[in-house]
Amino acid sequence: MKITEPATSYIAPPGRRQPPGSFALFNLGFRPFYLGGAACAAVALVVWLMVLGGAPLAGGYLMRASPIAWHAHEMVFGFAAAIVAGFLLTAVRAWTGRDTAKGATLAALAALWLLARVLVWSGPALPAALVDSAFLPFAALLLLRVLLAAGNRRNYFIVPVVLLFGALNAAFHFFTIDARPDLAMRCVYAASGIVVVLVSVIGGRVIPMFTANAIPGFVTRRWRLIELAVAPVTLLALFADAFGLDPRATGVLAGIACATHAARLAGWRSFAVRGPAILAVLHIAYAWIPLGFALLALSAWGYVPHTLAMHAFTAGAIGGAIIAMITRTARGHTGRPLVADTADLLSYALVMAGSAMRVFGPLAAPQLHPVWIWGAGLCWAAGFTIYVAAYARPLLRPRADGKPG
Repeated sequence: MKITEPATSYIAPPGRRQPPGSFALFNLGFRPFYLGGAACAAVALVVWLMVLGGAPLAGGYLMRASPIAWHAHEMVFGFAAAIVAGFLLTAVRAWTGRDTAKGATLAALAALWLLARVLVWSGPALPAALVDSAFLPFAALLLLRVLLAAGNRRNYFIVPVVLLFGALNAAFHFFTIDARPDLAMRCVYAASGIVVVLVSVIGGRVIPMFTANAIPGFVTRRWRLIELAVAPVTLLALFADAFGLDPRATGVLAGIACATHAARLAGWRSFAVRGPAILAVLHIAYAWIPLGFALLALSAWGYVPHTLAMHAFTAGAIGGAIIAMITRTARGHTGRPLVADTADLLSYALVMAGSAMRVFGPLAAPQLHPVWIWGAGLCWAAGFTIYVAAYARPLLRPRADGKPG
């Protein structure tokens, strides 16, 4: 899978340049889905805190079935799925040199995702389940069309990954409607595992490259055995947990995954990175993966609550990687410098602080659990709200350098 920084030397032909003030939201996949996904993260967390506070909020079938299930679903199948779709629609264009969904097609996909958010919140079961379950297969079909046209075989694997993500979403709705909440939550855990695998695979390619580009002469090491093992051991450990394998076996697999990711970080010398914040935040986000596996092993052996491991993966690793990548790639693909500004720094700090509060707070002072939940939720919501405020204009307008996209 080839991933590169957005090029900055190409100047689009005059006929392809858009007027600076024109509407560009549906030019390329990252635009609507980064903006919508970040807004979803902020709004869903505020709503979740209101529910925890006892606010009398009317909701649809999922909220009535289980507020916790709604929260988990929207953070994974709403927020994370939007970012994954936006990232892949953008990356596949870079990998193939062919346009992915844009214009009316991209607008239809974005409208489907938005309608799903509304129905999952307020709608009856069947329409909500059908509309929400259609989003990821539709995105996979659009990706497959471009990959097949380009003959880009090395990246065909993305399509079954997205389809599996979508199948888990459909299964979540099925089990929720069938009043089997335990199995519905297992679908959330498995889907979170898929996203962690994507973070580890994509991070394993871009983090060393970005580090070398940003810090000339910085030496990293990559061991072939570690690189071959990292994806399968990650998936095995997380699926073992999701599907209820014997806790002792899950603990062993989680320990192996922890050691594998820790070795990878040691080879990258992440502890020695003193580079720009837009780079350092990627290393910090990745560090949540071995931490999550350490907590998962401890959870399997009965030492810490399972939810802390899950939030290390979802809030720390996935949330951290998302805020790192949606700032970096949005800057690159809108023709702006790859330098974090004040808004970016605040977003990084708030998302990481919220993740740390959610995971470490209950460990340090469990009697203050509600305080940690509220503090973490407010930090996370604030971090993604700042992103929306700072990036709305660049995402709605054409690239500053006149290139298409």
